[in-house]
Amino acid sequence: MVISVVGAIRRDLVVGSRNRTGTPTARQIRKNPELEKQVPAPAKLPARQVFVTEGPLRGTTLELASSPILLGRAQEATLVLEDDYASGRHARLFPQGSRWFIEDLGSTNGTFLGGSQLTRALPVEPGVPIRIGKTVLELRP
Repeated sequence: MVISVVGAIRRDLVVGSRNRTGTPTARQIRKNPELEKQVPAPAKLPARQVFVTEGPLRGTTLELASSPILLGRAQEATLVLEDDYASGRHARLFPQGSRWFIEDLGSTNGTFLGGSQLTRALPVEPGVPIRIGKTVLELRP
């Protein structure tokens, strides 16, 4: 009986060394840096606006809703770009589920996401730059 009580107490001590979510505690991570890989990344906030960071429209903000956003020089564009290097109907931002995607609409000079030219529609994470000509914009939470 004494052995079973000691075994139960030891089990409680070992199980109690992790928090209730099963992720390592800060003390455990300091002792073993490999445990840091087990800690989940903080949740990302969804994008709520488009913000122009560079170009003639720098400082412009556009709230994101549930409808697509046409980007280009054409007057029917949702965000009319005053940029000689942008096409009339240059690119489109569109929601799909809880994420936003960008696609190039056959523009002359291309659309770049994080420095890479788009060849197909790709998801856009908040803070990643989208470049159309001399205009740079990003999604923000």
